[in-house]
Amino acid sequence: MRSLRLTLATGAVVAIGLVLLVLWLLLSQLFTDYVVGRYRSEMTAIVDTVAAQLTLEDGRIALVSEPPDPRFALPAGGRYWQVSPVTGDAIRSRSLWDTIIPIDAAQVDRYANFEIAEGPDGAPILVHSQILTLGDGPSAVQFMAQAAFPRKELDDAVTAFHGSLRQMLLATASVLAAGALLQGAIGLMPLRRLRERAALVRSGRERNFGTEGPSEVQPLVGEINLLLAERETAIERARARASDLAHGLKTPLTVLSSLAEHLPGEDRALALQQVELIRQRADRQLQAARMGVEQMATTSVMSLGGKLVNVLRPVTGERGIAWDVDIDPDLAIDVDAADLAECLGNLLDNAAKWARSRIRLSAQAEGRTIMVAIEDDGPGIADSDRPLLLRRGTQFLPQLDGAAVGTGLGLAISADIAKAYGADLRLDRSPLGGLRAAIAFPAAGTPKPSPIPV
Repeated sequence: MRSLRLTLATGAVVAIGLVLLVLWLLLSQLFTDYVVGRYRSEMTAIVDTVAAQLTLEDGRIALVSEPPDPRFALPAGGRYWQVSPVTGDAIRSRSLWDTIIPIDAAQVDRYANFEIAEGPDGAPILVHSQILTLGDGPSAVQFMAQAAFPRKELDDAVTAFHGSLRQMLLATASVLAAGALLQGAIGLMPLRRLRERAALVRSGRERNFGTEGPSEVQPLVGEINLLLAERETAIERARARASDLAHGLKTPLTVLSSLAEHLPGEDRALALQQVELIRQRADRQLQAARMGVEQMATTSVMSLGGKLVNVLRPVTGERGIAWDVDIDPDLAIDVDAADLAECLGNLLDNAAKWARSRIRLSAQAEGRTIMVAIEDDGPGIADSDRPLLLRRGTQFLPQLDGAAVGTGLGLAISADIAKAYGADLRLDRSPLGGLRAAIAFPAAGTPKPSPIPV
């Protein structure tokens, strides 16, 4: 099972069920033994009472007086006795009417150590038998004294007890199950707090998990804190290497640019273009190396989007381009502000270059994602050319007034940044007529894959 709560609940239910089953069997047997013992004591007392009223008359057994229980005088009264001498007729209670209890134990069935016989009403009765002797010496007479009661009485008593026991055990099972679920919920609270702490760490509001929590999870918390510390160290090293690489490329590229200035006109333009291309490709790789390794933080889409629009609005003002911004102020995503600014800035800059009169920036929540879209009313891009803009290592140079515009890296960089945060950049035609660039970011707090620098 993947759910720890379900595993604990299942284990508790199974354990409770087994314990209550054993308890059912044990209490049922104990009660049955108790009831059987009470009936046996009663039957033994009846046999002793009848035997005390017997006497010998001319060598034959005679009853001096009937037992006082009125049930013996009523046909099928519920209590029966019978005295059967070795020779002669049996003496029995009126309650037996014309029924004779068998005295051969080998020919009768047994139930709870009682012999089973047929009662005067045709229903089974349970019989207790004793072999006794009346008199002394050669004149002594041996006889069998028997007492009986309806089997239904014993069965009804056991059935009634089982019904009460069943209700009690079901109520007990319900209480224990609820207690087990409550115990599981309370026991898993530290894990819930760890999850909340992890969300704080992931959002950048905390640096580690701290040292709080039960002793059972402290080793795990310690290992996670060590992992976070090692990750931070690795981030610092990556930043240092990226910075060293940037400084290492800066001087050679500056020298190459200076040397290119002394080349003939056509060669100079080509050399400067290639140097700039190298610079931008290097910037792209450095940006990719830094993506997702900055301190994690939650960024407001409205706040950052508004700042980017305010920066670009003066640039497009001379061309009379209108900006539409439709963003819910409450939307936030778990992306570093610098990375998000780079990602959206490239898309907005591309829209600013190609828009004729209108640019729209919108963001809305769609389930567990936040869809950020940048649209323009420019010429757009052919369906067959759109994948080229996002393909790594591919250069695409659209023409504007007969001249190449940009290097074609901005959209690819935005796609790399989006991918590093578990998002997806898609290009299609906008209802405005131009290009629509839409990025589906996971909403704040949504788990996403670890970024892999590209």
